[in-house]
Amino acid sequence: MTKWLLYGANGYTGELIAREARKRGLEPVLAGRNLAAVKLLAEDLGLDYRIFDLRDADAWLSGIDVVLHCAGPFSVTAPPMIDACVRTRTHYLDITGEMDVFAYAREIDGQARAAGVVVCPGVGFDVIPTDCLAAALHQAMPEATRLRLGFDLPLALSPGTVKTILDGMAAGGRVRIDGQITPTPLGGRTARIDFGNGTKPALAFPAADLHSAHHSTAIPNIEVYLPMPSPLIRATRISRRFTGLLARPRVRDAAHKLIDKTVKGPDANRRATSSAHVWGETTDPAGRRATARITTANPYRLTIDGALTAVTDLLAATAPRLGAHTPATLFGADLITRLPGSGPLTISPTEGSLT
Repeated sequence: MTKWLLYGANGYTGELIAREARKRGLEPVLAGRNLAAVKLLAEDLGLDYRIFDLRDADAWLSGIDVVLHCAGPFSVTAPPMIDACVRTRTHYLDITGEMDVFAYAREIDGQARAAGVVVCPGVGFDVIPTDCLAAALHQAMPEATRLRLGFDLPLALSPGTVKTILDGMAAGGRVRIDGQITPTPLGGRTARIDFGNGTKPALAFPAADLHSAHHSTAIPNIEVYLPMPSPLIRATRISRRFTGLLARPRVRDAAHKLIDKTVKGPDANRRATSSAHVWGETTDPAGRRATARITTANPYRLTIDGALTAVTDLLAATAPRLGAHTPATLFGADLITRLPGSGPLTISPTEGSLT
């Protein structure tokens, strides 16, 4: 009998996934470090549980075929869990939006292949929609040399998402130029973009797609945008002087604790009724452009459905493609349109250029 383990089950998104899994008749083994919280959830759902620190993960992955890792911050927790999965020949999935995790997955690609396992970060809102748009655009325009992606989110975010955005901004701006991740001034690249619900000012943001979309398409120049009011864009430029301060461990830890106390995440009604808009654009050497758009379910609803689809598809695969993957390279560019509340994905030629 195949088994899968959900690590970080007591977190905001981890618990949502655990409860939905049980509704679907799935039986994940719940896991984490917080005995009281994980045990309470497991008993409520009638599921097995395991309590362990990531330093001891090898011993607790016995009999597990797939790990779905939901414990952040992923830049800290993902590498030891990935390493444990490779050593124990266990497939690895997670819901991260942190670019360093995708970079690490690529680093251990050879080891994962040799061990006969899949390592696929980002099977949630980060990065399924943008990754699938990138792959679809590349299929439509294989000669593209520039890719721009972006997403317009509902305002209600979970503590983990807010932390990821804060940490990304603390590291400063980044884009991919000629195949290389390149630092840029935060707020230095802006555009006006119609994500699917009207044109808005947007700011280039150091998102995980700088790694994942490059893996999926090999396009050498990539930027990722978030819509932001013009006054806030100007404030972001002013705040550049504080990025070094935010990068200090004590300041970052204090900010994270404040987020945990003040940010609760969207309630069930918001998750059921709000949506997100995702946009992408490729450009070829001749200046021809193609634009893709899709409206998706609320990011947390999509993460629940995306993660569970990834788990069930991987468990059912008789000969999965081994090694490091993105959602699009492992499950196909149509993954996003298979998820409830998403679609259609439209691709059309465009004229002119962004300003």
